[in-house]
Amino acid sequence: MRRAAAGVWIALAAAVPLVARAGLPRFCNHPDPLTAPQQARLLQVSAVVKDVLERTGQRVALVSRSGLDLDRLGLRYSHAGYTVRDSANGPWSVRQLYYACDAGQPKLFDQGLSGFLFGTNDPERGALSLVFLPPDAAERLERTVLDTRQALALLGATYSANAHAWSQRYQNCNQWAVELFATAQGNLGPNADRAAAQQWLQTQGYTPATLDLGFAPLLWLATLSPWLHHDDHPPEDLNAARYRVSMPASIEAFVQATVPGATRIEVCHAGQRVVVHHGWTPIAEGCHAGDMDTVFPLD
Repeated sequence: MRRAAAGVWIALAAAVPLVARAGLPRFCNHPDPLTAPQQARLLQVSAVVKDVLERTGQRVALVSRSGLDLDRLGLRYSHAGYTVRDSANGPWSVRQLYYACDAGQPKLFDQGLSGFLFGTNDPERGALSLVFLPPDAAERLERTVLDTRQALALLGATYSANAHAWSQRYQNCNQWAVELFATAQGNLGPNADRAAAQQWLQTQGYTPATLDLGFAPLLWLATLSPWLHHDDHPPEDLNAARYRVSMPASIEAFVQATVPGATRIEVCHAGQRVVVHHGWTPIAEGCHAGDMDTVFPLD
């Protein structure tokens, strides 16, 4: 089954050069296959991440992955899901929303951590962010993530990479992730739907990411792709050339602000090193280790 990370293609509306390079119609094309050395490298990175996860003593984490270069938008991460120690798909498998290209619809997908890393656009460098909750909140989150019926109940019928955070017309991967978090953290119950999750998020002060494109004609690019839409965005945002969407950074900021005791670990790889960084401050650009960071060599 061909699939595409549901959050990353929002970047295609950010810059004409990026569109020209990537090509909107190529959304569901197979990516270039990884070489054997690239696969070996990412398997090493995956082993480090799994070791980090095991050492925390936690059972579930919000996990975000870098994908396309979103520096122009001020974003490092594009795609979020949940990694669970006791997943039936294998230890630390990632449950996430993906757009299933062959089926032409979004689906829930469980993927091993190594495969999750293989989905990056640049196998030579990348980063993961892991957010952990205190025990009671983590137990609720794990239970909700593993409840397939509940997870599917929060799955929207129609995918849009730039889905408006407060619309139920479309959905992207990060929107599903934050709505599932709301269902767990808000104790919304087994019959909770997207409307209930969004209402809870609004009452708790969740603020979606604001993507300022800076040039209104760039919004016209949405007409070139079936995975970008305008009709769920308010006119005032379109007139200002901006989108309000759920992104990993907005989800993490919400968790940090509303869940006392939540913690974060960031893992990046570049060159011949993996760097592990603890705390809510971002890891240094270029994956350079700080004084308190841990560095693991890559073969």
